[in-house]
Amino acid sequence: MIITLKKGADKKKIDAVITRIKSLKYKPHVSQGADLTVIGMIGERAERYREMFEAMDVVDHISEIEKPYKLASREFKKDNSVIRISKGVEIGGNKIVVMAGPCAIESLQNSLLTASLVKNAGATMFRGGAFKPRSSPYAFQGHGEKALKYLAAVKKKLGLATISEAMAVNHVSLVAKYCDVIQIGARNVQNYDLLKEAGRQRKPVLLKRGMATTLKELLLSAEYIMAQGNYNVILCERGIRTFEDSTRNTLDLNAVPVLKKLSHLPVVVDPSHGIGIREHVATMAKAAVAAGADGLIIEVHPNPEEALSDGPQSLLPAQFAAMMDELRLIAEAVGREI
Repeated sequence: MIITLKKGADKKKIDAVITRIKSLKYKPHVSQGADLTVIGMIGERAERYREMFEAMDVVDHISEIEKPYKLASREFKKDNSVIRISKGVEIGGNKIVVMAGPCAIESLQNSLLTASLVKNAGATMFRGGAFKPRSSPYAFQGHGEKALKYLAAVKKKLGLATISEAMAVNHVSLVAKYCDVIQIGARNVQNYDLLKEAGRQRKPVLLKRGMATTLKELLLSAEYIMAQGNYNVILCERGIRTFEDSTRNTLDLNAVPVLKKLSHLPVVVDPSHGIGIREHVATMAKAAVAAGADGLIIEVHPNPEEALSDGPQSLLPAQFAAMMDELRLIAEAVGREI
């Protein structure tokens, strides 16, 4: 259930509610806005204690969350969540964040070159895979920790925030050590042990929708992370698998406005995986911004034909720069900025 406190409730009274929740063996989830403090008491049969909390003077009212996902719902938090990534970089506000870089981190030299090119074009985050979940066991699987060290070197030299994927539970703390954002990929969207481990970190988590995952299932996966106390979750639409085979996936842009209605969490779109064809990536990126996306994650490579992963969908640096110029116009038209 959701316990909404009276306007102006001071820390002492807020702490009293939190202490009582803990004494009942529940975990309090606190959301503080400009005027109101809301505390989620989530768990089986929490509603049986409703009258106890209604009797507290500091409590304004109590409501139930009908949806199976609680902390991710608009009922828990009405204002949009703004996730702080690093100094000067936030997702969920008026500024649309662009994350760009190669599918896989290949070398330090290539990483620094690509990062410099995307930064000059306007990207504020650098993306790249250290652990690669490939369909074939014989395909390049990533350089692991060595690649994460390259990402850390990019941040140190160029100041770009970084994001990389954790594929297994033991990858999570390693990615958190070197990167600003932990990515959970589409194939692991319902890997609950992995989600819980990411929730134990305090680094932001970008959660990608699976190829056959409903929006409800995506939000329930976000709930696994948030239930551990990490509320810094970013949702990502990256295309779903349908009967259509003329593109890699079907980019479901319906997901953007629907998720924003159902949840307070920021929504990012990955048109590179969503369509999988270089010449159409920029078009879908512009459509995503028009649909209300809070960010984009784009694959860029200086020599796509030599890329160790996903070369056919990676933009050339000049194409990325041209796309960024067009995105600024779309963002301005919808009252936002890049």
